[in-house]
Amino acid sequence: MNKFDKALKRSKESWFSRVAHLLDRATVEETLWDELEELLISADVGVATTTKLLGRLKERTGRERAGEGSQVRALLKEEMVAMLTVDGAAPAAPLAAAPRRPTVILMVGVNGTGKTLSIAKLAYALEGQGKKVIVAAGDTFRAAAIEQLAILGKRVGAEVISHQAGADPGAVVFDSLEAARARGTDVVIIDTAGRLHTKFNLMEELKKVKRVAARDDPEAPHQVLLVLDATTGQNGLTQARYFTDAVGVTGVFLTKLDGTAKGGIVLAICDELRIPILFVGTGEEIDDMATFDARSFVEALFS
Repeated sequence: MNKFDKALKRSKESWFSRVAHLLDRATVEETLWDELEELLISADVGVATTTKLLGRLKERTGRERAGEGSQVRALLKEEMVAMLTVDGAAPAAPLAAAPRRPTVILMVGVNGTGKTLSIAKLAYALEGQGKKVIVAAGDTFRAAAIEQLAILGKRVGAEVISHQAGADPGAVVFDSLEAARARGTDVVIIDTAGRLHTKFNLMEELKKVKRVAARDDPEAPHQVLLVLDATTGQNGLTQARYFTDAVGVTGVFLTKLDGTAKGGIVLAICDELRIPILFVGTGEEIDDMATFDARSFVEALFS
């Protein structure tokens, strides 16, 4: 069982198995569209994205004279892959090296999404590629986050730079980048707070951290990855909009996909926000992470 199959086990055994079975019929009747619409919305695809997806599917079905369920299923899969392929092409190298070292990755997201573990998974994967990684413990708002990162950093072989709880996150980022340049580090991953007293405070703090990262390299951070919990469904879209407006999210690290029976949220994120999903957490172990591939994802849903 590959990682996508493992992560999507619940999704494909519930909502998407129903979609597949719905298209097992020999001929397509008008009632199919209403049933398909209901299933997709129930699978967290969302009303707007479902309407767009079915509009494209109906148009192609008529144009290509696809009268059999199996033909419609094949077209649906193609349209889903197209929708998940943001800007027409999947990123070949989601974390390509920046022109100047270090490559800086800013990790953002609300508390409870699995951000700390996702940072450890990313650091582990990069270390496995022979990269030298420093993690900046920028979530100084939560002492437990600093401690958890220190433990995970030791486990994956990445250096963690931290200050005491309540310290200025910008100072942590500054020290981490100074250390990275001094030691020839390839990648700096910056953790950030996921909860401050108000949403305004949180976003202002993130903007400040981003400005600190850009002091010596105007192109930094080179990636802003939003960690989203798949089980939050459509609420995840609202979170994504807030973070994108504040710090310009460049990609999504989707977590807990193995913990939801839905999974359609990935279509809504790519369609409505035009933000690519770069990574998917596929479990609780440190190596339970997969680089997102639209075709493999859709095939796993319908397998």
